[in-house]
Amino acid sequence: MHVEQVRLVGPGGEQVGVVRVEDALRLAQESGLDLVEVAPDANPPVAKLMDYGKFKYESAQKAREARRNQSNTVIKSIRIGLKIDENDYNTKKGQAERFLTGGDKVKFDLRFKGREQSRPEMGVKLLRGIAEELSEISTIEAAPRAEGRNMSMVLAPLRKKSEAKSDQRRRREAERDQRRVRDVERVQRTVSDGEDIESSEPAEVAATPASAPARPTPATPRPAPRPGAPRAN
Repeated sequence: MHVEQVRLVGPGGEQVGVVRVEDALRLAQESGLDLVEVAPDANPPVAKLMDYGKFKYESAQKAREARRNQSNTVIKSIRIGLKIDENDYNTKKGQAERFLTGGDKVKFDLRFKGREQSRPEMGVKLLRGIAEELSEISTIEAAPRAEGRNMSMVLAPLRKKSEAKSDQRRRREAERDQRRVRDVERVQRTVSDGEDIESSEPAEVAATPASAPARPTPATPRPAPRPGAPRAN
């Protein structure tokens, strides 16, 4: 800074006042912050005490979020006929609902055939009826207008496309979180069931056969003495 004084702003946005540059630098050094010039064209210039690294990171995050939310609105065209049947009507209306919920505009193109061109009021009635059924999510941007054999109407979504995309992103994240919770619960139930089966099985005890009683050893018979032989004492 090639000035002698600056209007100093504290890290919380508080106004410190006009101080000398040397004093501002000293305060920045003592507080472990940076002295950043935020309004060089002011008289005197405005400087702020801040963590410049954190400031740059947060600024980059905000810029990235803004770019992600920037979306160009697209006009989706849907062609219908005056004598459209109920199934086709519901299909076309469902397409319009998806486009409008996603943040895009919808242009209905109605083409008259043969003598239908002499009944433009029937086309207006059909298109306004569609607009009425989609009034909760859209508004009429261009009212039904005849152009030769064609009639068109444009509906605009009530919500911005960036908001719709943010909701879709949050919804996808919530669904992923729910799937993770279900997976964890499934694993926990599997482990719990395995433990229950294991605890219900009786412990195997090796059966030890009872020892058979010892049989007495039979006495060895002595031979009978011969006649006339002396008897042993």
